[in-house]
Amino acid sequence: MNETAAMQPIELDAQAIDGHRWTVLARIPAQPQASLLWLPALGVAAKHYLPFADALAARGVAVFLHEWRGGGSSSQRAGRDSDWGYRELLCNDIPASEALVTEHAPAVPRIIGGHSLGGQLACCRLGLSPATAQRLWLVASGAPYWRAFPLRTKWFLPFVYRFLAWLADHNGALPGRRIGFGGQEARGLIRDWSRSGLSGRYAAGGLDIDLDAAMAAVEVEAHAVAFDRDWLGPESSARFLLSKLRHSPNRIDVLDAATLGARADHYAWMKQPQAVVEKLLG
Repeated sequence: MNETAAMQPIELDAQAIDGHRWTVLARIPAQPQASLLWLPALGVAAKHYLPFADALAARGVAVFLHEWRGGGSSSQRAGRDSDWGYRELLCNDIPASEALVTEHAPAVPRIIGGHSLGGQLACCRLGLSPATAQRLWLVASGAPYWRAFPLRTKWFLPFVYRFLAWLADHNGALPGRRIGFGGQEARGLIRDWSRSGLSGRYAAGGLDIDLDAAMAAVEVEAHAVAFDRDWLGPESSARFLLSKLRHSPNRIDVLDAATLGARADHYAWMKQPQAVVEKLLG
C-alpha cells in the first residue's frame, strides 16, 4: 500500500450476530505501528472523524471508525418497533468492528477510544473484554454522573436525565435532532445512559454483569484529552470515569482554545484535531 492509497478512505463491511450491518471507515498506513478502534459520540456519524483518522494515519496509526447502531451507515433506525441499548452495542456491534481491526491490522498494539459516549462505552467494553486493547484514549469524554459536574451544571442534570428518558419512551425513540441532543436515539440506549447519569454506575439492560466491577479489574494505559470550555464533558467528569479503572495508570491533558486552534468545546476539535493527536501520541 503506498502513502497515497493509505490516505484514502477504506470502507469495510461489518455485521453483528443479530444481522445489524454498517460500514467501518478505515485509514491504514503501509506499516502501522498501532491500531485504534474509535467509537463516536452520541448521534455523530463515523465520517465526521475522518480528519482525526487522517492525522493519526499520517503518524503511523491504523484507525477504524466504528458506526453506532441507528446512525450514519447503520442498517437500523430507532423507533417504536426497533429498540436497543448498551447490551447490543457492547456485545453485538463493537466485537464485529474489533474483528475487522484484527483482520486488517494484525500484530500491532491495539488502542480503543472514543468521544463522549464513545469513550464511556470503550471503558465498558474493556471491562467485558480486557484483551480488546492495551491502551485507552478518551477525547471530550467523561461519565455523565451529575455529581461529577461543576456546580453551575450539576443542579439541573437529574431533571434532564429523567426528562430525556421519559421523552424517548413516550415517542418510541428520542427525537434528538428536534431537541438538539444526539440523533434519533433508541429508548433503551437513552434509558441506560440516563441511569448512569443519575446513579454514577454503568449497567446495560438485559446484561447481568456488574460493569463497574468489571472496569475496576482492567489494566490499560489510559490517556484523556479534555477541553476547558466543554460543559458536556468537563475535566471533572473525565476524572470520575477514569477512577473506575482503578488499576490503570492515567493521564489527563486539558486544552484551551489557543492550544487547540479552535473553540475548546465538545465538538470543534473534530475539524482541527492536530493538537489532540499530538497530545495522544506524545
